[in-house]
Amino acid sequence: MATSASAALAVNLLDAHSLLATFGVIGIGVVMFAETGLLVGFFLPGDSLLFTAGLLCAGTADKGANLSLPAVLAAAVMGALAGAQCGYLIGRGAGPALLARGRSRKLHEGAARAEELLGKYGHAKAIVLARFVPVVRTVLNPLAGVLNIPARVFTVWQVAGGLLWTVGLVLAGYALGSSIPNVDTYLLPIVGLIVAISLLPVAIEFLRSRRGGKHQNGTAH
Repeated sequence: MATSASAALAVNLLDAHSLLATFGVIGIGVVMFAETGLLVGFFLPGDSLLFTAGLLCAGTADKGANLSLPAVLAAAVMGALAGAQCGYLIGRGAGPALLARGRSRKLHEGAARAEELLGKYGHAKAIVLARFVPVVRTVLNPLAGVLNIPARVFTVWQVAGGLLWTVGLVLAGYALGSSIPNVDTYLLPIVGLIVAISLLPVAIEFLRSRRGGKHQNGTAH
């Protein structure tokens, strides 16, 4: 008992491998829920956790226990979907004061980015895109509740975005782990690349909006 308690205390919450080694599949569900549903979870490593879990499911890594792919997918999907819905309900109940009480600069930057996404792309596209942006995916869910986005609209698109994000990153890790022996040797650069790729949808939309804005300005002149 003392050993397991000390191990839990020693876990590095910012390191995906440490979280998985300590808590396994249960940790995936808890982290997904906290990062997408609770403002205090904005710092958790969602992208790298999902990708690393997929690698461990492949069974080719030297370190850590192998994980079951169906169990990882189930935990990731349930945690992410339930967390987003919980965040929405919290935002709807607590109102604007919920975000105003947050003292973290990152949270306020995330809130500003989330509002920008909602304003530029509308509810559906913004809710899906937010899943792929750290911190923004934490803040947008309660913000959607604060802004009284219809529950049906939010639920449909958070489910779509949640499935794309969780299943996509887990399967990407699994595919890579299945094809490259001892892939954990290159884990850090690979995870960095995956996080960069996860930001591509937002970057593409941003570039499109800028081009559209320039085109409209040129037409106006």
